[in-house]
Amino acid sequence: AKESLNRKLYETNNNKNLFEGISKKFNLKNNVSLVEVYDNSHIQGTSSVGAMVTFGDEGFIKKRYRKFDIKTKNSEQDDYAMLREVLNRRFKRAILKKENYLTFPDLLLIDGGKGQYSTAREVLNELGLYDIPIIAIAKGKLRNSGNETFFYNGKIFKFEKNDPTLFFLQRLRDEAHRFAINAHRTKRQKGIRRSLLDQINGIGSIRKRALLNHFGSAKAVESASFDEIKSVEGVEEKVAKKIYNFFHE
Repeated sequence: AKESLNRKLYETNNNKNLFEGISKKFNLKNNVSLVEVYDNSHIQGTSSVGAMVTFGDEGFIKKRYRKFDIKTKNSEQDDYAMLREVLNRRFKRAILKKENYLTFPDLLLIDGGKGQYSTAREVLNELGLYDIPIIAIAKGKLRNSGNETFFYNGKIFKFEKNDPTLFFLQRLRDEAHRFAINAHRTKRQKGIRRSLLDQINGIGSIRKRALLNHFGSAKAVESASFDEIKSVEGVEEKVAKKIYNFFHE
């Protein structure tokens, strides 16, 4: 237990040093102890998801992770529009102090370049959040790690390749990317499963909704026995047999 506590204290102290490294490099006016990192994920505009992860003095804070299903029409392939929607939803909720709202971070890290930086800054300014600094992190032309360019307050920043602060910022970016990719895959898989139910003749929207409400997902319908499917209200024996056979023949 003592060893675990000592390790935690060491990590906390190390994280504080890394935060100080960011403040010093970018000449930030405020102290940093809570960072939110944003990324988007989609394939040709389908299953578009925005993702946010949070890092504090003690490391990544999983309970402050959020994913945003993109709702704005025609913005699914527009990274700027997606970012605008995500930031508006996240910060308007905090401003209005809606249920389960999150406190404001000390810094935003955006996966992207000058355009993403400008979009994020514009959104926060429109909401009156002028004092929250934003840094954008863009990979080089060859998209190779270690050659990132950073944008902050109208200036461009680069790091030496062995700089611990660079490694830290890469780690934050990579975690947001991982979370965004996983959220996108989950959403895409759900869409595929739902479309399977649509392929069964005689399964209208009412029966489909009844099945999903009963089992929770199309995957659970696929795994269900004939008797379990038949027990769903509104699904008679003939239809239950058709559903079961669709998944098992």
